[in-house]
Amino acid sequence: MAQVNRLKGQLSGERRDSIQYNIFQREVDTNRQLYDGLLQRYKEIGVAGVGTNNISIVDRAQPSESPSSPKLILNIILAALAGCGLAAAYVFVMEQIDQTIKDPSDLKSKLGIVPLGSIPDLDKDDIILSLSDKKSVAWEAYLSIRTSLAFLTDHGVPKSFLVTSTRPNEGKSTSAFALAAVLASTNKRILLIDGDMRNPSLHQFLNTKNSSGLSNYLAGDDELGKLINKGNAYGFDTMSAGPIPPNAAERLSSTRLQDLFAILAESYDTVIVDAPPVLGLADIPLLANSVEGVIYTIEAGGVKLRGIQSAINRVRSSNAHIFGGLVTKVQSQHSGYGYGYSYQYSYGQPSTEAG
Repeated sequence: MAQVNRLKGQLSGERRDSIQYNIFQREVDTNRQLYDGLLQRYKEIGVAGVGTNNISIVDRAQPSESPSSPKLILNIILAALAGCGLAAAYVFVMEQIDQTIKDPSDLKSKLGIVPLGSIPDLDKDDIILSLSDKKSVAWEAYLSIRTSLAFLTDHGVPKSFLVTSTRPNEGKSTSAFALAAVLASTNKRILLIDGDMRNPSLHQFLNTKNSSGLSNYLAGDDELGKLINKGNAYGFDTMSAGPIPPNAAERLSSTRLQDLFAILAESYDTVIVDAPPVLGLADIPLLANSVEGVIYTIEAGGVKLRGIQSAINRVRSSNAHIFGGLVTKVQSQHSGYGYGYSYQYSYGQPSTEAG
């Protein structure tokens, strides 16, 4: 029985092998037929001459004598036009966003104050030296301002006024000195007072000592003859700021300040005060109440319009009358000068330069 089962198993295995053999045989026949067909097709293609080349050169390519790109002249023209356009757009935008005063005509429209004149962009020392030359640009500029001052009141040039600015370095001290010189040239009795007791500068213009002056009078010294310097090369009298007090605002708040101007009005046609800047200090409201009016100095292209408006409102809040404004450091294509100097507040050694 075991022998029979073994033989049956061998028979089944041979049948499976026979079936697999037949499968392989059919695959071999199929592949042979495909190969024979491909070989026949290859031979037909070779006989037909498909492999021959029918391409011929008609005209040989020649390199260009000039590049097709970039086109230099065209690019230069386009770049110039684009540059001019961008520059014009930049100038237009900057003019629109510029919030500074550039011209005296802006004073009336933007600040509501009367334009009294403009000063060219000159160095402080150049302006002082120019005061001895009545044909100089600086003298002509301040002479024009003097003419404007003559129409401010019903009695001509104000009996007393102070010159101030929004911040230091706007040319107020130089303008006060120059106005005193121009007014003195008309044979008027002029007194220039250095009202900036925090950073005095008048004595530096005249190369004198600041040993006595306004602070002495406010402290109780009634001998004005010793506190006023009579005459100078420019024809007007001066009163220096005097020793720097520990608290200038307290000195200015005394009634002696108004008494001083009442006394000086009897001896002088015009009293000019070189006052400190407005922002950050309490001095201007105190000084402004003692004089007839205020002349406001504004640097061209300097302080932003908002800062100037804030400072002017502060002056007006003290019931002071603003006569008008001066625009200093106005740029001019005919002037090759530079106009700049430093201004510092300290209770130590005074600065060597003025505002």
